[in-house]
Amino acid sequence: MSEFKYIKWFNEIDKNDIPVVGGKGANLGELTQKGLDVPPGFCITAGAYIHFIDYAGLDDTIKELVIGLDEENSIELQNTSSQIQDRINKAEIPEDLKLEIIKAYKEFSNKVNLENPEVAVRSSATAEDLPEASFAGQQDTYLHISGEEELINYVRRCWASLWTARAIYYREKQNFDHFDVSLSVVIQKMVNSEKSGVMFTANPVNNNTDEMMINASWGLGEAVVSGTVTPDEYIISKGKKEIIEKHIAEKILMIVKKDNGVGTAEINVGDYIGFDSINKQCLSDEEIMKLANYGLKIEEMYGSHQDIEWGFDKDTKELYILQSRPITTIKGENKMSETKEQKELKMLVKGLPASPGIGSGKVKNIKDISEISRVEDGDILVTVMTNPDMVPAMRRACAVVTDEGGRTCHAAIVSRELGIPCIVGAKSASEVLTEGMDITVDATRGVVYEGIVMKEEKKDSKESAANSSGIAFSEEMLHQLAPITATKIYMNLGEPSLIGRYKHLPLDGIGLMRTEFIFTNMIGAHPMYLVKTGQGQLLIDKMAEGIMLVAQEIYPRPVVVRLSDFRTNEFRGLKGGDEVEPIEANPMIGWRGVSRYISPEYEEGFRLECRAMKKVREEYGLTNVYAMLPFVRTTWELKKVKEIMAEEGLVQDKSFKIWIMAEVPSVVFEAEEFAQMVDGFSIGSNDLTQLVMGADRDSGILNNMGYFDERNEAVKRAISILIKAAHKYGKTISICGQGPSQYPEFAEFLVQEGIDSMSVNPDTVAYTRRLVAAVEQRMILNKIRENK
Repeated sequence: MSEFKYIKWFNEIDKNDIPVVGGKGANLGELTQKGLDVPPGFCITAGAYIHFIDYAGLDDTIKELVIGLDEENSIELQNTSSQIQDRINKAEIPEDLKLEIIKAYKEFSNKVNLENPEVAVRSSATAEDLPEASFAGQQDTYLHISGEEELINYVRRCWASLWTARAIYYREKQNFDHFDVSLSVVIQKMVNSEKSGVMFTANPVNNNTDEMMINASWGLGEAVVSGTVTPDEYIISKGKKEIIEKHIAEKILMIVKKDNGVGTAEINVGDYIGFDSINKQCLSDEEIMKLANYGLKIEEMYGSHQDIEWGFDKDTKELYILQSRPITTIKGENKMSETKEQKELKMLVKGLPASPGIGSGKVKNIKDISEISRVEDGDILVTVMTNPDMVPAMRRACAVVTDEGGRTCHAAIVSRELGIPCIVGAKSASEVLTEGMDITVDATRGVVYEGIVMKEEKKDSKESAANSSGIAFSEEMLHQLAPITATKIYMNLGEPSLIGRYKHLPLDGIGLMRTEFIFTNMIGAHPMYLVKTGQGQLLIDKMAEGIMLVAQEIYPRPVVVRLSDFRTNEFRGLKGGDEVEPIEANPMIGWRGVSRYISPEYEEGFRLECRAMKKVREEYGLTNVYAMLPFVRTTWELKKVKEIMAEEGLVQDKSFKIWIMAEVPSVVFEAEEFAQMVDGFSIGSNDLTQLVMGADRDSGILNNMGYFDERNEAVKRAISILIKAAHKYGKTISICGQGPSQYPEFAEFLVQEGIDSMSVNPDTVAYTRRLVAAVEQRMILNKIRENK
């Protein structure tokens, strides 16, 4: 074996060899040496990658492309990543290295007594799977690879995957020097798993280190790790060594080896192993405890909590440990902690809890927009009511308190999206909470206290970086544990830059992407001012950039983009807006939405919005982007606006869908006529409730008296009419207000009526999915009982 320069066999490797074979390779070697059942294999060392890069003359090229890269610029990041990977995949591998890999593969074939055995080709970065950082999912793995030529090809692809956009971004956020990280490639006998999954030697959901969690499903473990299937979940007490919880999932899909060619395929469990297996416990109790004992042994061996991938071989029925790495997110329980000096809580004001959480800091009492620059990081923003111009200040604040407003006002919606605590409708807040006062905002209960009396523990910087880059373990777990629902669960989003924080939530797409944030934060000027000054391309480019940022992150899941729905008072706040916007007594039901698009005073501005959307779909190839038209009132205005869109290249067809907001009662009364003109409806339950009930949604008084409530029978009847009309003509229908996540009985009503999807704020995506799943299951159960 010593004859190899660039090859290390598993039994030659231990946990000290991370610089040579990376974290994954070192862990597999350590497990092998400790006598655990690991599929045999070898590592192509990190030195081989360095040799290849030097031979191909790519080192300087990569440095030129990476140095000075703005990783927050998604287009620049993707372009740089593509260029580097393309050059690596086209480069020649030095002959001495290629011959070593082929020779090692032949020796491996003899050891396992198979000709051209199938292997898994896995990346193993030299800074990967460390206690202080997890590179999980940042590089690529290829399964069921067979033959010398295919092996060489996929080894090179693994090397190239060191430079995926996600890997570059993650290293930047974790402060790793790109050129201090190399890539070893693990070549491991392919286990054709009958059942497989992941085991955590500490419970990652509640951080209980006395419990273990096992996720299991049929077929290859890729289905569990990627979130393709909701797995069975078993909780084991480490002390008692017994199973204390079982959650048997409906396992509809599984991943298996392709019948022909390289790689895997997704198939139905019922067709492959029988329909009785869909709801059957995947692992026997004996297999669960066998796994648990392996987990305890591995945890003891490493002295830390482990995230372990495993599989039971289809042919031999033997258990194999495929990978083990430290869990990097067990930080102790996430509790609310008080300051060392216990203080009696003194309430200052109360209001409506609009965005949950706790924030403590100094009051910045903002009287008008000219003062927002005074709000610094960690301050509490107190004002009568926020507006879109205040968003930059809201992003810096650790909490928001307003005198006016209800749970659907601007402050509430934006705060939920930004993930900051917010209390609205606190009446005298701007008088009681004076400048510079230290306060604590408990927005879970709607109470503001004097002093810094409680706080929520913050994540450390590395964990926060992991969260922002989308690979935090807890977010992956949300996806893995999320139930499958027939009703799609979409998410509302306004600020494009937040998609990295939310993209791993269990969402089926973006059901409402508001563009107002792009206008306010990225463009800053009124569209007609830009037309007048010849700067229309600025709007096209910036709007396209914002939409693209979101659409590429969740592709191919849909992104329904609501074109601008500023009211006149809001548009006036943009640069140049005061010159073109009229002053209306009631902007809420004034010149907004489609009525604005078809007006000569704004049509050119709307055409710029259309060109931005066309750019996203055609230049960036993001055909998962659809259009939503807001505040539609009549069929004739809808016909006219569709003609304008078609003139700008946005022709309604199977590829490009046009939805409308159903928020004006006239759409309800002509629901069948509208259904024949569009591809989908999104019920704007906030405005629809307001207009059906004649109740200002921002009125704290009416909110408290119960007038503004989607559960009102009149509102429910309107929604029922819309759903029936949409389905009569085969069109989809969604809802994008707060009602479904706020009121379980309202969600149940929507599911029973046949709503196709619900779009909710980020903080309630996981909750709403679980709620809808429970409703759907209850409906199925009731149907079965009726038929008995």
